[in-house]
This record gives sequence, C-alpha cells and structure tokens, in this order.
Amino acid sequence: MEEELKCPVCGSLFREPIILPCSHNVCLPCARTIAVQTPESEQHLPPLLHPRGPAPPPAAAAPGPGPGATAGSAACLDSECAAGGGGGGGGGGGGDHADKLSLHSETDSGYGSYTPSLKSPNGVRVLPLVPAPPGAAAAAAPRGTGPASSSLTCPQCHRSASLDQRGLRGFQRNRLLEAIVQRYQQGRAAAAAKCQLCDRSPPEPAAVLCEQCEVLYCSACQLRCHPARGPFAKHRLAPPPAHPGAPDGGGGGGKGAGGGCKLPTCAEHDLENYSMYCVSCRSPVCYQCLEEGKHGKHEVKALGAMWKQHKAQLSQALNGVSDKAKEAKEFLVQLKNLLQQIQENGLDYEACLVAQCDALVDALTRQKAKLLTKVTKEREHKLKVVWDQINHCTLKLRQSTGLMEYCLEVIKENDPSGFLQISDALIKRVQVSQEQWVKGALEPKVSAEFDLTLDSEPLLQSIHQLDFIQMKFPVTVPPVPLLQLEKCCTRNNSVTLAWRMPPLSHNLVEGYILELDDGDGGQFREVYVGKETLCTIDGLHFNSTYNARVKAFNASGVGPYSKTVILQTSDVAWFTFDPSSAHRDIVLSNDNQTVTCNSYDDRVVLGTAAFSKGVHYWELHVDRYDNHPDPAFGIARINVVKDMMLGKDDKAWAMYVDNNRSWFMHCNSHTNRTEGGVSKGATVGVLLDLNKHNLTFYINGQQQGPPAFENVEGVFMPALSLNRNVQVTLHTGLEVPQCVKQPKLPNN
Repeated sequence: MEEELKCPVCGSLFREPIILPCSHNVCLPCARTIAVQTPESEQHLPPLLHPRGPAPPPAAAAPGPGPGATAGSAACLDSECAAGGGGGGGGGGGGDHADKLSLHSETDSGYGSYTPSLKSPNGVRVLPLVPAPPGAAAAAAPRGTGPASSSLTCPQCHRSASLDQRGLRGFQRNRLLEAIVQRYQQGRAAAAAKCQLCDRSPPEPAAVLCEQCEVLYCSACQLRCHPARGPFAKHRLAPPPAHPGAPDGGGGGGKGAGGGCKLPTCAEHDLENYSMYCVSCRSPVCYQCLEEGKHGKHEVKALGAMWKQHKAQLSQALNGVSDKAKEAKEFLVQLKNLLQQIQENGLDYEACLVAQCDALVDALTRQKAKLLTKVTKEREHKLKVVWDQINHCTLKLRQSTGLMEYCLEVIKENDPSGFLQISDALIKRVQVSQEQWVKGALEPKVSAEFDLTLDSEPLLQSIHQLDFIQMKFPVTVPPVPLLQLEKCCTRNNSVTLAWRMPPLSHNLVEGYILELDDGDGGQFREVYVGKETLCTIDGLHFNSTYNARVKAFNASGVGPYSKTVILQTSDVAWFTFDPSSAHRDIVLSNDNQTVTCNSYDDRVVLGTAAFSKGVHYWELHVDRYDNHPDPAFGIARINVVKDMMLGKDDKAWAMYVDNNRSWFMHCNSHTNRTEGGVSKGATVGVLLDLNKHNLTFYINGQQQGPPAFENVEGVFMPALSLNRNVQVTLHTGLEVPQCVKQPKLPNN
C-alpha cells in the first residue's frame, strides 16, 4: 500500500495532499513547485521564446505599498503565500514571490534563458523556483499586457489545470488520504520500535523506554531485566518514541485520524457543512451552493445516499480484484510446483540420455555432450519463462494488493464528503486492476514436459547425424495436402499423382496415404502409404475415370483429405513388347514393336499393358514366315511359362496357326480347328472383350472361327510365342472393329 501513499513528484509520503481535477493527488508543497505562471498575452508562445521587456529601473524594484505590491499579492498562488507576504517590508515583498515561477531573465536582451529542469525521485520533471525581485513581475510586463494566469500540470496523466484567483486554494484537500498517511506513519514507527534485549527472532515490539538506561524493553524483558525495585526504582519509564500512545508521538491525538473529526465545511461557504452531492460536478455541495444557483440546475442527491452507493460500488469491484488476487496466489503456487517438476524432469531426461549414450559405441561419446547441452538449454529456457511469469505475476499481485489495502482503509473512513472526493477515481482504478487479469494470464506458458525424443536404434554410421527430434511447435495433425495438378498426368492405364504441404506449415508429417476409387464410382481404397510426394499407379482400366485424394499423418493422427482430382485413362491401349518379361531367346527391335527368336523352339513374349476391364483390340503383322512354323497369338497371365508354346499351360489362352489352319489351345487342349492359315504379310487380330468376358481372333480382317474362349476373368497381358522362322510386328492403339466378316466355319 505504500506506493499508493507516495507523492508522484517528490516520491515521499503525501504532505497536505490536494485533489487535482483529474482525480490524482499531489502534495501542496510540490504543487507550488510545478505550478507555472504565464502572462495572458504570452500564453500561446513557447516557454523559451517569451519576449522580454527592458530591465526595470532601480526605483521600481524597491518594495512599497504601491500598485506593484498589490499586484504581487494578487498573483500569489495560495493562502500561505499571501500570509507570508503580509509581514511588510522587503521580507514581505520577497515572500510574495516565493510561490511564483519566473521564466524571464532580466539579463536577456530579448529571449528567455534556458532554465534547467529537475527530476523527482519518481521520474517527473519539474521546473525550479526562480524568485524574482520585488516588483519585477509588474516591471517586466510590457504596457498593455493582461494579468498573469497560472496553470498546474498533473505529473501522472499530464493534464493541465488552470488556477483561478484563489490559486492552489481552489483545489480541495484530500483529508481521507491525509488521515491514512498519518495512520500508516504511526503504525510503521510503532513497528520499528523493537525490544533491544529480546532473544526471539524477530524481537517483540517495545513497550517502554528507560530514559536513564536509554534501552527499549518489551513487557517480558522489562519485568525480567528492569524491575521497578532497587536501583531501578528511581528510573523513569516512558512510552517508546513515536508510539501511538506516547504524548509526543502525534498518534491518535489529531482530529484528522479519529472518528470524531470535525465535519468539513464548504470551500465556497465557510459556515456551511456539506449536505448534498452534485452528480453533474461529482462533488459535495452545501445548501447555500444550491440556493445561490451555481448548482441549481444540476442533478443533486443526498450526501449519505451517494456515500453508501459509491461505497457499495467500490466494495463490489474490490471483491472482483480479491478473487483474482486469490487465483494469482494459487497460480504462483502452481508455478513454483512447475519449477520443481521441470527440475525433476530435466534430471530424469539427463539420466536417461546418459544411459543411452553409454550403451552405444565410442563414436557416440562426442555426440553425447552436444545432446546434454540441448537438454540444458531447453531446461534453462523453460525455467526462464516460468521465472519471468512469476516475476510478472508477483508484480501485478503486489500492485493489486496495495490498491486493495488502500481501498479498504478508504472504506473504513466515516467522512462521506472526503470519500466521495476520491471514490470515482478509486472505482475506476479497481475496475482497471480487475481487467488486467485477462483470460490466459493465469495459465503457464510452458509445460513441465520436455519434447525431446532420442532414437538410439540407428546403425553406427548414423551416429554422427544423431540429434533430438524436438517438436518446436504444438504437435497437431497435419494440414490438408495440396495436389500439384501441373504434375498429375495419365498414360495408357497408368496415372501419376504429385502433392505437397502448404507453405509455412510447421506440423511434422510422418507419411501420406493416397486413395483411389475403382474407376466406376465405387469406394476409395488405399493404393500408397509412405513418405514420398509422387506416386504412379499402374494396371488401371482403360477408358475409365478415377477419383484420387491424399491425406497426411503423424503421431497425433491423420489429417483431412485433400481435394479430389479426376483422372481419365486412355480410351485405347498403346503398348509394346516387354523385354523385361520375355524369354532370353527373344529378340526385340523397332522400339520393342518387332519380335523374332534365336531358337528353333517356341519362346513366349508379353506386352507391356495389362487388361482387366473394357474392350481391347490389337494386331500383329507377319513380316517373315519360313518353313511353316506354328506361331501362337493370345493372352496370358504375368507368370505364364515362357519356354514352350503359348497355351500349353493353364496361364495362357491362344490360337496357334500354320499356313493352312488354326486351333484354339488352353491347358494343352486343342479345340475348334478352323481352315485358313497365315503367310508372309498376313495380319492377325486379337479382340479381348472383358465386358462380355470372351476372346476372339481375326486373320486378315475376318473372324477366325467362333469366339475362342468364354468366361475369361482377371488381369491379362497380350502374349505371343514363336521361333526363329517367324518375325512379327505389333500394332496397337487401334479402334475396335465395328463390322466383321462372317466367321469361317470350323472343321470337325
């Protein structure tokens, strides 16, 4: 509470405090110091550029009862200044000017000299008093200049208040504050008087002072060490200095501190007591103030009623601050417990780290010191944040507690008018103090946990990159990934998708999940899970529309899906022979579109496309046909046997043909012999209809027999088997034939 009782100018306890129009208080002596006097004709000029008149003649400086003395008396700032000037003679003239501040220098030729400012203990700059010789104010003023006006600037809010002809007497004395300061001084002085012989800690307050021994005694020590008998019987025991009960202590004897104080009288009418309260002017008034009309049209209320109302408002606001102060105390306990937890957790992390590092190879020793340093820095950072929060909260709590104590002392006062002089300002201050405990102010800024994870699993070559996995930001699920449409594309029955995280995203991402539907509007299914941001999916349906989406995940969970991208596969298949899956005797040329063989035995080669849906057609042109071989054309699984004729195992469905006739073959079963063979320049067409699940062959544009195979389901790849006597070129990307010739009838 002591800060509430100190003057903002001198930094000491208030002495004769007065209330400024802005509701702040200042000592009366300090008010004289910071008051500034300015002639009316110079009020709009800068203080250092006021024009000066010529120096007055010596005769004008002599004190006397003439007009100069009267003007000097009229310009006095308060009653004490006027009383000091009433002594007459030269001393009286000097006293009249003791409360004035002259910014003029008579040694100047035209501009005011620079007057250095002083700085009070509270950091408020004030101008020093510059006493002027008697009559200087009247002599320095040029002819025609109006009377001087005085102003006072509040050292706290810097609002300026003009002084009227009464000077500082126009400001009301803050009797409540003066009484509280007096009680505070008495209590502090009484608390400072301690027994000088006590062996307790702290010593008991002194009860008596022996004037002969000059020793302070408490009651117990006085009975034990200074009994009233023997040589001590003639010693005189007196109350301790400045004790409230001492005759010279000044405590309790003053009228301003007791409950039976004299009722305050009106500042305008000395014989009238305050009886009403002017709501418009926010000040107590007497009956005569209302009669004379100064407050006649203002809203007035009973003084006692307003006293109770404002007291209730202050008490209510004080309850809110008290609750916040209680929460702040509990919060301080929480912060101190947090310090303990941080210390313990820090030690636990250090011990765990040392155990892990000692279990590793010698190369880990150099890295251990770096990791320990990071843990220490993290702990010091957390401790610093908590200590800063403790200091900040303690400061706010101390300010709120001081304001509470001061307000409680104000509430104890029984002076309604004095209370109402300061109640508005106090209510506002208490409300502002309550508002400073905003939401979140009583929550720790850091947690006691350390977001440091050490992975000791890597191999020896990874030790030099060993470091903490530290979450510098709150661990939350990743945001929505952004699909990079410029990098997404389709080719045949393959789609490529690319994505990235949003810019300025600090959330940790451990991987991505790519989902694709079935190309027919069905449900999504996972097709990729990993850390890459580019993925190609092969083996999709031709002439199909796929929907794709991606999401990210980390230890906190799975983030939201990205926008859905629509991908259209090719209408028809473009493919070549696949050298990676062909038998080693197969020879490919013409960009893997032409094939022959080095062996006289039949060898199998597959195409690069895989079909599971839709209708597909491709042709094979016979470039060379010697010695009547039996090439086989058809489809097969990826794991078909490749060192014998196509169709001899259960993984292939084929038509093998010579120069006269053809047969269909699956699982080494020969069916549907059909007349008509191939020769050099012939074209064999293969139609795979997976909508109807059948396979049909054509030779030179004419259907060769009936549909070769029914109920074919699954994933199939174009296939061919041949030997060194045959050379074939593949043609793909062809439209499905709409009109076909009548099929040849098979020979039984």
